[in-house]
Amino acid sequence: MSSLIEELKKEHSEIVAILNEVEGLDILSKEGQANLLPAKERFLTHLKKEDRQLYPVLIKEAENNKQLEIALDLCAIDMENVSRIVLKFFDKCSRRAFSGTEIQREFENLFTALDKRIRNEEDILYYEYERLIQQ
Repeated sequence: MSSLIEELKKEHSEIVAILNEVEGLDILSKEGQANLLPAKERFLTHLKKEDRQLYPVLIKEAENNKQLEIALDLCAIDMENVSRIVLKFFDKCSRRAFSGTEIQREFENLFTALDKRIRNEEDILYYEYERLIQQ
């Protein structure tokens, strides 16, 4: 496995671990709220790394690979949705614009969307990246 994919998978695990910790602490508690900022920062840093190092390789290859182009297009739609959900959640948290039950529901939606995104990336895009760099 390439070092980039190892790093990205490790970051996925770290983001999920932080969110699990927040959930265990109770998202409305001071401790839970304090752990949300590191989760947001990790998520944004992770996205930037993918945008700089992963996607340019895949996009270039997709110019000559229709199946990869389709996979990237489908993942892009999903990723745009997930990013919107995540950023909206963190924005509401920073403004404390949630009720107790609403924040829990939104947090569960975030977790579900993020888990789906991670699976899609790791199962499809990271696999394709590994295949490309081994050629």
